[in-house]
Amino acid sequence: MKPVFHKESPFKTIISFHKLIESFEEIALSDVDYRSNYAKAILKEIDSIPEFRNGIEDYTIIRTHEALIKNILADLFPTALTHNEIKAVTIPFQNISFNYTERFKKILRNAGDEFYMEIRDFDNHQFYINNCCLILSSYYKQNIDFNKIFFYDIPDENGIEKHYRIMYNADFMEITPSENSVSLTQEDIDLLIDNYNDIELWKEKFPPGSWTLKGFGIVSLFDATTESAISNLKSNLLKPDTKTVASNDIIENIFKSIFKIPDLKVGFIIYNPEEEKFIRPVKFDNQLQSFLLTNDQEVECKNAFFGCSFENLLDNKEPFVISNVKKFTEESPNKHLGEHLLKQNIQSCVFAPVIKDGHLLGVVELVSEQPRALNTVNATKLDLVLPYLTDTIDRYNTDMQHQVEAIIQREYTTIHPSVYWKFKKESQNYFQNNNPSKDYIFKEIVFKNVFPLYGQIDIKGSSEHRNDTVRRDLKNQLSTILEIFENQKPNSNLMLLEQRKFELESLREELDQPLKADTEQYIQRYIEEEIHPILKNTKDTSNNTKLEELYFESLDEKTGMFYQERKKFDNAMSIINKKLASVLDKKQLEAQHIYPHYYERFKTDGVEHNLYIGASIAPTKPFDIMYLHNLRLWQLQTLCEMELEHHQLKESLPYELDVTSLILVFSSALSIRFRMDEKRFDVDGTYNARYEVVKKRIDKAHIKNSRERITEKEKITIVYSQNSEEAEYLKYIKYLQHKKILEPSIEQFEVEDLQGVSGLRAIRVKVINNVTNAAAKKITYQDLLDELN
Repeated sequence: MKPVFHKESPFKTIISFHKLIESFEEIALSDVDYRSNYAKAILKEIDSIPEFRNGIEDYTIIRTHEALIKNILADLFPTALTHNEIKAVTIPFQNISFNYTERFKKILRNAGDEFYMEIRDFDNHQFYINNCCLILSSYYKQNIDFNKIFFYDIPDENGIEKHYRIMYNADFMEITPSENSVSLTQEDIDLLIDNYNDIELWKEKFPPGSWTLKGFGIVSLFDATTESAISNLKSNLLKPDTKTVASNDIIENIFKSIFKIPDLKVGFIIYNPEEEKFIRPVKFDNQLQSFLLTNDQEVECKNAFFGCSFENLLDNKEPFVISNVKKFTEESPNKHLGEHLLKQNIQSCVFAPVIKDGHLLGVVELVSEQPRALNTVNATKLDLVLPYLTDTIDRYNTDMQHQVEAIIQREYTTIHPSVYWKFKKESQNYFQNNNPSKDYIFKEIVFKNVFPLYGQIDIKGSSEHRNDTVRRDLKNQLSTILEIFENQKPNSNLMLLEQRKFELESLREELDQPLKADTEQYIQRYIEEEIHPILKNTKDTSNNTKLEELYFESLDEKTGMFYQERKKFDNAMSIINKKLASVLDKKQLEAQHIYPHYYERFKTDGVEHNLYIGASIAPTKPFDIMYLHNLRLWQLQTLCEMELEHHQLKESLPYELDVTSLILVFSSALSIRFRMDEKRFDVDGTYNARYEVVKKRIDKAHIKNSRERITEKEKITIVYSQNSEEAEYLKYIKYLQHKKILEPSIEQFEVEDLQGVSGLRAIRVKVINNVTNAAAKKITYQDLLDELN
């Protein structure tokens, strides 16, 4: 191998056999004739090459005298062991080597001409400091344990990477200072030992080339492929973050090194004990594949696909090995599994259970395209790696449970981050004080003296629109059926056909009247029981048959009825709710910077939200009424933005719907309590319940002494009861009018008395719809559907 030196070294390296020559000179003086004669013969040949004693700097000398060097080193490199030992002459840490044993030569030949042998994870920084430590240890006699375990990673003839542990013998080397060396005190040495990473300090104390390294070393390699591969697997699998687990390629290369099978592939499936299913998690699609579940994301363990083949794996928790898949398919009753494997060109495989405390966590899949490459003998190697796989999958399951709980909290409960601290505190109390002999009584979660803010943006006339779409779908369906009946051949008419036509026409006329509560269900049942049997059991002309086919294709899969108009309405409702909720949620994150406060929103026929702000929610932050006023202005401005968002959506909706906006102002502080039965916050106390009553009824209220609703499309209605609230909101409105967000005109009126509540007043103001901006942000219905899905 051509010598390659690191760029900088504290050593001037001189390869020399002087110590070995001195040994030969002693042997030549001995009384043992055959040893003496052998040493004299070697010394005679060496005399003509003074570089062997004084030092070799021209490395062509080594290649020229390769045979002589082999004879000189014969005692250190026994011929009988040349096919067993992996050994060569080297300089420690340097990529200089020669006089290889036959086994070493074969390993390098198999690696290929392009292969460059270098120590794993060993850079110039480590090289320099390790050489300095060599000086401290041998010359200054410091007890420094600086030699970590070094490895060469060398591919074999099949491309499988093998790992060899490096052992150095430096008995034939000597280290001496040159005139440029720096003499070190114990204080200097202590400073160096405490500053391993300060490369400039080491170079200051050991300048490059200031010491001489004369002689040669011996490197011996030991095949540690399995141990190293398991160590690598352990490092990859036991990473603290399950998201950073190695890719499938890295895992496969590690398993190839352990099993010495070039085409080995690795897969994995997780076991779900609650549903007794095998699952291939979607999040691992780019990391770990599965050969059992190639298309399906999950399959039941008792599925016929596995048959009785997996009984031993599931019941006895033992590996299931197929050394010859083709033979297994021919002889086993479970041909389906064998055919499934053969389609992937799998000829041998091992499916090993991953067990933790007697419970099945998942199955490791090892497959090969070579028959008998995997078998019951080498399957025992899995015992070396399964413990690490077990820990990894156990951590994955634990992490998944934590994430599921977090998702449930985020998506299905109302524990907002602003109040999470109090729930956490009570949970910690439970954890720390939980006593098996005494039940722990949870304290109620209450926040006192908080100010409420309520707002909503509602779909105007949603009930009327919904009834209208039901009416249109039913009319279209009845008309389509009547058209089919009108085109029936005279000789194919059934006795009751004319009567059914009369009934259908009567039902269609009935739909011109206001819908009754049971109209939809009655017509649906009538069509399913009286009409569909006629259509399915009569033969007709090809044209009419085509009409019938189109009719049945138009039926909704779930309801069995026409659902086109209702679907447009439902989609429009969902799009509006999703868009407006998205605006509110995004703005709400910004609002938390005003002052931490509790926030919850609900999707109904629109979007409602509750806010509660006060010192008890954020006890570590001083509270001032100014924060309430800031939040009120934020709420009004956010509703304006939601109105504008709807205006931009309106033209793209499949069904045109208008919205109305409302704010309820309540200036008295109240308390909110977490209701354990409903898992949500509610206003606490009888007096404070008045606020909840107003919230539930206010959006349907009318202007006093009229039939006009207090809410109107494209306008925001602000309901209040005190003069100070009126003055405050008029200031906000004036500011937003100045910002060209609200129109100049303002309506003010009294609200009709509600049950148990009177004296409410309201301000109503229109939002300026910026048509230019709306037109610039053109959105298609398909874009909205894609986003909705």
